[in-house]
Amino acid sequence: MKNLIAKTALDRRMAEIVTPVVEDLGYELVRLRLMSGETPTLQIMAERPEGGIEVDDCGAISSAVSAVLDVEDPIIEAYHLEVSSPGIDRPLTRLKDFETFEGYEVKLETAEMIDGQKRFRGELAGVEGEEVLLNIQEGTIGLQFDWLVEAKLIMTDELIKAMLRQRKAAGNFADGGQVDIEQSSGSEED
Repeated sequence: MKNLIAKTALDRRMAEIVTPVVEDLGYELVRLRLMSGETPTLQIMAERPEGGIEVDDCGAISSAVSAVLDVEDPIIEAYHLEVSSPGIDRPLTRLKDFETFEGYEVKLETAEMIDGQKRFRGELAGVEGEEVLLNIQEGTIGLQFDWLVEAKLIMTDELIKAMLRQRKAAGNFADGGQVDIEQSSGSEED
């Protein structure tokens, strides 16, 4: 099945190498990109199947992936390895992500023009078969998952609150104390 985890041919080849390593450790690969620069950076985003990831988890993934990449050697030049969480305003790379984050705002981009546009912004309305449903001003539209080239959550107060609740429920606050969430007083239009 198609996904948005890896973009280029080299990214896809590296995802083939890295995915079993990440999964053997009990995590899921969310995204892999080789970013160009003076020294290229191999960016790997991963999380637990139930969501979330901690710094120690990233370290374990980094060590295991480094060992495999040293043997496989898919990148000719020197590079930096960066393993991280997908973050709050995370990329959506698998069909299941669109179900998980139903009800939240998202930006989507398609490979081809659809009704005169390639970029869409709205509220995720779930998945129907291979279609991602999106509530936009004009109503609900369906975009084939295979048409998408980029998809990302938009950071909103509701998303931040949901992520904090998820972390607290998972016991990821060391003191187990109260989480205070202040309401934002400004708006994005300011």
